[in-house]
Amino acid sequence: ETLASVTSVAAIGRDANDSFRGEVRLTLRPASARTRSNTEIADALRAELTGRIPGLKIRTRAPQGQFLLERVLGTDDGITVEVQGHALETLDALSRRAARRVAAVPGVTDVDSSRDAGMPQARVYIDRRKAAELGLSPGDIARTLEIAIAGADAGDFHVEGNAYRIFVQLAAAEHLTPSEILDLRVRNTRGEDIELRSVVTTDPGLGPIVIERKAQRRLVKITAGVAGRDIGSVARDVERALAELPRPDGYSLRVAGTFEEQQRAFEELLVSLALSLALVYMVLAAQYESLRTPLVVMLSVPVAAIGVVLVLVLTATTLNVQSFIGCIMLGGIVVNNAILLVDQARRLQEGGAPVRAAVTEAGRRRLRPILMTTLTTVLALLPLSLGLGEGTDAQAPLARAVLGGLAASTVITLVLIPVVFSLVHPDRDADRRAKARAD
Repeated sequence: ETLASVTSVAAIGRDANDSFRGEVRLTLRPASARTRSNTEIADALRAELTGRIPGLKIRTRAPQGQFLLERVLGTDDGITVEVQGHALETLDALSRRAARRVAAVPGVTDVDSSRDAGMPQARVYIDRRKAAELGLSPGDIARTLEIAIAGADAGDFHVEGNAYRIFVQLAAAEHLTPSEILDLRVRNTRGEDIELRSVVTTDPGLGPIVIERKAQRRLVKITAGVAGRDIGSVARDVERALAELPRPDGYSLRVAGTFEEQQRAFEELLVSLALSLALVYMVLAAQYESLRTPLVVMLSVPVAAIGVVLVLVLTATTLNVQSFIGCIMLGGIVVNNAILLVDQARRLQEGGAPVRAAVTEAGRRRLRPILMTTLTTVLALLPLSLGLGEGTDAQAPLARAVLGGLAASTVITLVLIPVVFSLVHPDRDADRRAKARAD
């Protein structure tokens, strides 16, 4: 009753860990036609599918608040931990311990490591003493193995002015078994053919196909999904869990991926917010030909922050990229009401009205337009802020931030701005009368 269609089944092929990957995308029915959210359905699928098919690792994920950001960044992993070091064995052991710590954090799902799997390989150990007794050097043995398996360049063959490369390799070398490789013979310094198995031993195991590096250091990535919590709080819990994990010198653990890009986006958005407020102040200062009057208008911006915080807390909405963009929009929206009020009060004061009478009359004249502009904006954002309709969840934080900030700023502005205006622009006639009485 919840599934509308299977939109795509994509076979992605083989990855660096020599495993096949596939992706199935499901389209759900409209939210009004089902009783569970997309996150609840993903949790149910995860519980149903995990461990059902041996050898198959299944990850389920539902789009959440950061879905658009993750698509822009080209990733769908909620948390990425980068483990860096030098020795592969130490790096593998450290990454496994880190993966267990990450999996223990509430809200983390589908923990995976880039080194969980590998290609079967066999390490060859040379008995140097025995090889020396039989007249073989480690270099002779290594060259024999290299030519037999990987091949070797044996020079060029020239015919009628054309050069052809000569490459020597055993036929069907990729199909040789370890036992067949050990049957190969190496010629010693006395011209005798010695079987490899008499001077070497093998140790089967798994080895990486690709060794990732970052900043000239070997790298293992641990990825995980996030469900039921915001990515910021989960990432901070992961950082605390990893901080308690002992690590050798020269090895590092850090949270990267989507969380790192989110933090960088917040820093850039903070600069954008400061720049937008500076531009608004510069325009107002040029229009009013004053440095004090724009400060009265700009006072409505921090007041709007009260409403933003209140609405985000009441709706259990996190301060994410969308809500931060809403805060930037507020920087240009909330000053409009203050501009209407301050501009009218200045005109009345310049016409000779006392400051108290000027702000009172300005409030009476501008109350209706202020309420009309605020109500139209609030009502227009209300459906989006409530998450009504399909696809509105991603943009709801933006609407909630704008709605809360605008509503709070309007209510407080009607009281606070007249008071501050009276303090910044004192009544000159009253001052002159007070001075005359004193004389």
